[in-house]
Amino acid sequence: MMRESEIERQFDIIIENIKPNKGVYHLKTNKGEKCLKKISYGIQKLLFVYGAKEFLIEKGYSRVDKYSLNIEGEPYALVNEDIYTLSEWIPGRECDFHKTEEVRIAAKELAVLHEMSKGYDPPENSKLKSDLGRWPSLMDKRIKSLDKMRDMSRKKSNKGTFDLNYIKTVEFYKDLGRRALDILKNSSYYELCERTEVEKSFCHHDYTYHNIILDENNNVNIIDFDYCKREVRAYDIANFMTKVLKRVDWDISSAVDILDAYNSVSPLQKGEYNVIFAYLLFPQRYWRLANRYYYNEVNWGQGTFANKLDGLVQEQEAFLKFIEEFRKEYGV
Repeated sequence: MMRESEIERQFDIIIENIKPNKGVYHLKTNKGEKCLKKISYGIQKLLFVYGAKEFLIEKGYSRVDKYSLNIEGEPYALVNEDIYTLSEWIPGRECDFHKTEEVRIAAKELAVLHEMSKGYDPPENSKLKSDLGRWPSLMDKRIKSLDKMRDMSRKKSNKGTFDLNYIKTVEFYKDLGRRALDILKNSSYYELCERTEVEKSFCHHDYTYHNIILDENNNVNIIDFDYCKREVRAYDIANFMTKVLKRVDWDISSAVDILDAYNSVSPLQKGEYNVIFAYLLFPQRYWRLANRYYYNEVNWGQGTFANKLDGLVQEQEAFLKFIEEFRKEYGV
């Protein structure tokens, strides 16, 4: 249970109104509108995230949800061993991934963010969050876990719709995974990791519609940097593309629009397209859904899981067509 009086005391604010909003609290305070959030990771990781946002702000990139400091000058409050952050509430609307112009604006802003992130040295007391060099082993591990989950479903005496459909479809997605891993291993991935290390840049790692807030003049504000880390920018680009493309039936023209918009700000190197292609090809959404189902990671009903898997399977034809078109378009 959150104690509002403790939040008020530690952040030196007066809460006039508090309203739950999509996993956070929207506060009206004597110091303006704020976003209160309970975080699920430790203080050292939070200090990496805090440092990243402060670094952007100091470089003149202010359109982020800046953290408020507590009375001790720290970006968090400790309440009953829970960690809370308080940040600026950014007014505006979420980016609409069905609108080409808004997607283009968001793609350009992602390039700006990546450029502005260069040179970030995390605070000494923080924990460096990094996935550099990890993706080949992560992909390999996740491909193997698809087999483990298939074995789990086969052993079930009471198989549900999800289990039966998973057993039927897993080979298709394993093949995609192996192909993606092979492409990544034969790409310039490790050289790009080295370049990112030298540049000291970082990725947002959750650049999706609800974290891209557009104001009335279509300026982009980026919020929720909780997952940001050292990472090759191809990850952010491919992740953003997937979030858009799954909403527009894997239309190749949307992919071209995104990459053209990104390139207009920060041109990609030839080798980066292979890495983007590997990320696009890897069945991350399928793996994550199965992982959530077999390891009880989220509290969804059986029907929800079955419907989500069915939705993924329904995309197969459009996805394969897209992959072939992308391969030809970018010579990967």
